[in-house]
Amino acid sequence: MSSADPDRATAPDEATGATTPYCEPAGPDPAAALTPAPAGDGPRAACVLCGAPTEHPAATAGATLCPVCAWQQAGRAACSG
Repeated sequence: MSSADPDRATAPDEATGATTPYCEPAGPDPAAALTPAPAGDGPRAACVLCGAPTEHPAATAGATLCPVCAWQQAGRAACSG
């Protein structure tokens, strides 16, 4: 492992003997790709099951679900058989 960052796995470069990281992060904050965009000022889409506002903009295509209904739907799909 690299002495600069002990949590990152490295691989030796056979040509130079130096170590290089296996994977580079996607950007300055890889977790940012997993978080929804900030709410902003525009209107929010309503959940198609309960009508609560979601974190999605009103112009989002498809069936938008609030976090509670999305969690319940995932549980139903996982336990369906």
